Amino acid sequence: MRAIDLIFADLRRLRFAISLAGFAIAACSAEPAKTTAKSPAAETNKAPAKPAPSTTKPRPGPGTAQLPPTRVATAERIVAIGDVHGDLAATKQALQIAGLIGPDDHWTGGKTVLVQTGDQLDRGNDEREIIALLEALQTEAEAAGGKVYILNGNHELMNAAGDLRYVTPEGFTDFAGVPNIDLHDARLQKVPEPMRPRLAAFLPGGPYGQKLATRPVVLMVGKNIFVHGGILPEHVSYGLEKINSDVYNWLSGKTDPPMAIIAGDSSPVWTRDYSNNPDGEDCETLYKALTAAGADRMVVGHTVQETGITSACNGKVWMIDVGMAKHYGGQAAALEIRGDQVTVLKP
Repeated sequence: MRAIDLIFADLRRLRFAISLAGFAIAACSAEPAKTTAKSPAAETNKAPAKPAPSTTKPRPGPGTAQLPPTRVATAERIVAIGDVHGDLAATKQALQIAGLIGPDDHWTGGKTVLVQTGDQLDRGNDEREIIALLEALQTEAEAAGGKVYILNGNHELMNAAGDLRYVTPEGFTDFAGVPNIDLHDARLQKVPEPMRPRLAAFLPGGPYGQKLATRPVVLMVGKNIFVHGGILPEHVSYGLEKINSDVYNWLSGKTDPPMAIIAGDSSPVWTRDYSNNPDGEDCETLYKALTAAGADRMVVGHTVQETGITSACNGKVWMIDVGMAKHYGGQAAALEIRGDQVTVLKP
């Protein structure tokens, strides 16, 4: 990486760290945190640095969201779809390729289990429509005997932390009419007024923050681990259930952000160890994590694979972020798992 790229990566990590620390302090002291609008920029291989953890006690919040699952039963057919980044057309195309929706956008997947591995947000203008579509499919799939699980990626957690660098102009105006947002929240007062509705919606305890709270960071379907960035051995030791509950409590507005989980290069939503040309050492780390978790394979997004969905480490990791959103110009695709058979689904 060039020196100038390293400098900008450091600046981006610092901004996210400041956002996290600022909102944690503001929530406890009623002092508004400072956030500055930035134009979208290319995401680097480096995650925001972890700010020092808060020492404040958990605070009660308005959270009513249900704790998300961590381990669920396997299914005869599992489909995974990667990053869609605000592109509704690409989202629908991926679902259609997998035979999960018809021309009317209703569920046709029967008992299939669908996992979307995060990053519905940022870079595109259709975020609310994507969220609404996936939520509708959750209801329809369950009625048909299937399931739809939506994971949190780094961009969902960035929005909840007040890091809005990759939001498009329409991504701000789209949230102006969201009901039940508190534009008088002290954390919003030093934020430019046009940004306040979106930030109020996604802040922990806000209406969209509550939606994110219902989503896991990591999900095991049978012996398949699904996660946006990757699960390392230390995450298994920490506890996969605890990862989900820590993020749930934060997004529900009950506690401070779990820094080690949502920030830093080793975070489950930020690590690229398994998705950025993994080498022998990365594969050994992966094998240890899978063994510790009792899993056969891992499915990750987060890093665009320019040649399409691919695998590494003897098929133990599948990388499904194909850059299908308009921002990247890739082609929609999905991954199908039937027992030990893994198939890439393309147009």
